[in-house]
Amino acid sequence: MKYILLVGDGMGDYPVDELGGRTPLQAARIPAMRRIAARGTLHNVRTVPAGLPPGSDVCNMGLLGYNAAEQYTGRAPIEAAGARIPLSSDDVAFRCNLVTVRDGRMIDYSAGHISSEEGDQIIRDVARTLGGESLRFYPGIGYRHLLLWRDGPADMTTQPPHDIAEQDIAPHLPSGEREEEVRELMDRSKAILEKHPVNEARRAAGREPATQLWLWGQGRALRLQDFHALYGLTGGVVTAVDLVRGLGLLAGLTVPDIEGVTGFIDTNYDGKVDAAREIIRTSDFAYVHVEAPDECGHMGDAKLKTQAIEDFDKRIVAPLWDHMETCGEPYRLILAMDHRTPVALRGHTKDPVPLVILDGPVGTVTEEAPFDETVLDDLPEEWSYELIRQSLR
Repeated sequence: MKYILLVGDGMGDYPVDELGGRTPLQAARIPAMRRIAARGTLHNVRTVPAGLPPGSDVCNMGLLGYNAAEQYTGRAPIEAAGARIPLSSDDVAFRCNLVTVRDGRMIDYSAGHISSEEGDQIIRDVARTLGGESLRFYPGIGYRHLLLWRDGPADMTTQPPHDIAEQDIAPHLPSGEREEEVRELMDRSKAILEKHPVNEARRAAGREPATQLWLWGQGRALRLQDFHALYGLTGGVVTAVDLVRGLGLLAGLTVPDIEGVTGFIDTNYDGKVDAAREIIRTSDFAYVHVEAPDECGHMGDAKLKTQAIEDFDKRIVAPLWDHMETCGEPYRLILAMDHRTPVALRGHTKDPVPLVILDGPVGTVTEEAPFDETVLDDLPEEWSYELIRQSLR
């Protein structure tokens, strides 16, 4: 049996007036997903463990077959693993976003989806001014970067900037253990970024500048049991983001480097499909993650999110399903999302989401069935971790 799990990050939503009272999933042209739903078994899944926030970290852990309620230590350590940055026992990792704050409001959690090249320049200059032996900054992808703080504060409350779009930042600043140090570091970054050449060029081009660092998602190193030891399967993870990359590496799965993946709608879909095909050819299990629907939800753009879902269907789901059918081997295809990212809220919610499991080969499928939030009404709620654990054994 081959296993392939396809994840459209943040695809779930609420009805949107702009889409005629439909959700983006309902409005999208997604024939492949709807045909899988027609032939497979639908499930109503809760992806957020009790007591934890609805982050992509804990939700993807469950979809990979790990119980975040027992193992989760924070988001940034997972991303550090994804960036192949080792953490010592006294390191506390922080996510370090480049954001746009104006008049005390979070204007853009991604600084206008700043490029990796621009972000790299800024973070390296920040490191020269603010960094040192105990504060090590690491450039990442786009607006997503990391800080490793030796003997840093871990017992505190921080807020993902993508969950406070267009809100005043004051109520959401880091609080708790050594909060003054964390806030001061964020404040000191403002002077460095204000006149930075990257921002001068962005302003001249009519794009949002990165006005400061935003620290969040702190935690100490995470350890996961080997995926093969748990499920008897070898495999790999295909993704553009360090978060999911980190989960794959921590689980002992292969995570190929794919040129041109961005975590947005301009990502290299063909490269992802090729990588997934190679993983399935040489092993048992492929986890394919696409970030774009989530990003569009955080942007509050219903039409762009609908496009991202359509691209996921056409450029990921359809070709990989066709590949599994063409191979002719028994397979189990799981179509999922980690959480909802409603465009009206521009953040994640704990609402349940649909998931479908299809055992193949099934031959030609022409009938379609809904694969959206409406299918949940008549289904009992299940916990994604338990469902995935059962499905992989």
